[in-house]
Amino acid sequence: MNILAINFGGIGDEIFFLPALISLKKEFPNSKITLALEPRSKSVKDLTDVIDDLFLIDVKGKNKYMELLKLVYLARRMDFDLVVSSGGNKLISILLTLTGIKKRYGYDTGKLSKILLTEAVPLNKNQYACAMYHDLVTPITNHKTYLPEINVEQQEKIPNSVLIHPGVSKMSIQKGMIKTISAEIWAETVDLLIEKGKHVILAGGPDDKEVIETIRKNTKNKNFEDYYGKTKSLKDLAVLIGKAEKFICSDSAPLHVAVAMKTKTFVIFGPTDDNKLIPKSDKVIAIKAQDTCPIKPCLWEHRQTTCKDLKCLKITPKYITDLIN
Repeated sequence: MNILAINFGGIGDEIFFLPALISLKKEFPNSKITLALEPRSKSVKDLTDVIDDLFLIDVKGKNKYMELLKLVYLARRMDFDLVVSSGGNKLISILLTLTGIKKRYGYDTGKLSKILLTEAVPLNKNQYACAMYHDLVTPITNHKTYLPEINVEQQEKIPNSVLIHPGVSKMSIQKGMIKTISAEIWAETVDLLIEKGKHVILAGGPDDKEVIETIRKNTKNKNFEDYYGKTKSLKDLAVLIGKAEKFICSDSAPLHVAVAMKTKTFVIFGPTDDNKLIPKSDKVIAIKAQDTCPIKPCLWEHRQTTCKDLKCLKITPKYITDLIN
């Protein structure tokens, strides 16, 4: 079985998509799975062996339609038996038909999808994102994979450790999506955790340079382990998360890595919906402001950018550290 899977989005979206791919691999253990995704998310392949090959399709670039034509060309050349695609755009069923692949699975986006797809799967956005993506493969397999699984061994824990990864993707910030507390609040949180006797480790990726520098500048107690720049890949970060007893992060890709690593995780949530982005588990705790915003969560539900007030992110360092015993 030669399978093409298509899922455009950030690295978090690709980690959400892993359970669906894992279930396909369980159903067809000798299959070859090729994932078409955006170049910015290619590091997901470092976390898993269920993906055999990648098609890098830059749908966010200037030549979007040329990139989609490239996808069609690659798909027709590779002689796939089956294609599974996420996405709620009504044109996806046409794209899948153009690939020439006989068995086509995607979301039900209307009459056209029901005609062109082998099966049009109901799109239920009101559930944990892993489950939403996994719905795509329910017509193909009875296997059910609930959470992301990655190829990183469980690590020996650093005693009394709290790992902090404060950043979010630069793309979300540039688009006006503010999803975390300020660097100054993160700095105060570091200080309070050190006061409580915690072994604090600070980490971040290339997008987090500014926030890390601000935290360094504003912390009064420098007695924390500065790990910024030492994780050279997503897999390195997964290993570090696995070593931490507890992990504090924003609504971003490291959260989903932590879920896969089964590390006790505390996540700052503001304008986004924690019910859709974290599993129901005592290992993952949402930290939310006690605000009275009538349309919270609003991001993607009611608006595409966050508001100026950001009452949903008025979270104090004391409130955060009191949750972390």
